[in-house]
Amino acid sequence: MTPLANSTLLRDARRIVVKVGSSLVTNEGRGLDEAAIGEWSRQLAALVRGDGVRGRELIMVSSGAIAEGMKRLGWTTRPREVHALQAAAAVGQMGLAQMYESKLRENGLGSAQVLLTHADLADRERYLNARSTLLTLLHHGVVPVINENDTVVNDEIKFGDNDTLGALVANLVEADALVILTDQRGLYSADPRKDPGARFIDEAQAGDPELEAMAGGAGSSIGRGGMITKILAAKRAAGSGASTVIAWGREPDVLLRLTQGEAIGTLLVAQTQKMQARKQWMADHLQLRGAVIVDDGAARKLRGEGKSLLPIGMTAVEGEFSRGDVIAIRDNLGQTIARGLANYASAEARLLCRKPSSEFEALLGYTAEHEMVHRDNLVLSR
Repeated sequence: MTPLANSTLLRDARRIVVKVGSSLVTNEGRGLDEAAIGEWSRQLAALVRGDGVRGRELIMVSSGAIAEGMKRLGWTTRPREVHALQAAAAVGQMGLAQMYESKLRENGLGSAQVLLTHADLADRERYLNARSTLLTLLHHGVVPVINENDTVVNDEIKFGDNDTLGALVANLVEADALVILTDQRGLYSADPRKDPGARFIDEAQAGDPELEAMAGGAGSSIGRGGMITKILAAKRAAGSGASTVIAWGREPDVLLRLTQGEAIGTLLVAQTQKMQARKQWMADHLQLRGAVIVDDGAARKLRGEGKSLLPIGMTAVEGEFSRGDVIAIRDNLGQTIARGLANYASAEARLLCRKPSSEFEALLGYTAEHEMVHRDNLVLSR
């Protein structure tokens, strides 16, 4: 692998997803590690407040529900039956959420529990709903604490240790960086527990196929993720422009030092910039479910000012589409000027044409977003 220049990506990152694994959260299965969760919460609070610098937006993706549930149920070994794992998750999630809520509140932060499945992020409507909720929480300075909804699904229980979920959440909220805190210093050329000559990797390119060959091996007896799931998560996160750091979770002030530009752990650099990646996905999306027609004023604002599309500028709706589908935006001559993710289904969009946001609730019975297509979910046609 070609060495990459030292990077200060974390220093410049504003929105960061932090993932911690079961072994760290539960102190190798002995129960929720109050001191460790308190330390991470203290660092999260300092980053959200800014402490003399601009505040950042932090999301915590935390494993530990199954391990904590096992402890509460008196189980010393991880069961294989899916229903037993789901029961452990249900029991343990209570303590996990309570611990984070308590420690974040001690540090002056509000918290929110969010349980997701891969299916939530594969369905475009649920994807947008989850995205809107998380961005609203961040706007209000609340730290979302996310875990997989292991109580009702089983693929995630079998698959990994929330590494993939961390990457999916990074994609979902367009994070600048993903930090995976683990019980290892970072990535080595071989398992350092078996090979004393293993070489530590400070920095590499996310998605480099050589990394996967180096990262084989199972996880701990408590968690199910190994270094390979972290490598694949970094590759997935890089798809939306987020770089990843894999670091030891008990490193003193690890989050604060990373965001100050200190080189800790292994940095896996995304080669595509965040907005470029997202807009390229929409530009290449072939299955357009429908279109909205806009007036000349809306077309000028989209083309010249980079504005969001508001329903008041829409004159007609074509086709049938759901919230979250990619749609075309056309001018009154029928030319496609942009495409983006619809915040409203076609039936709702027809009711909202030429209407101000103050009338949305009366027309629909609720208000979701003020925009038909937010500028962050919109790409202009070439």
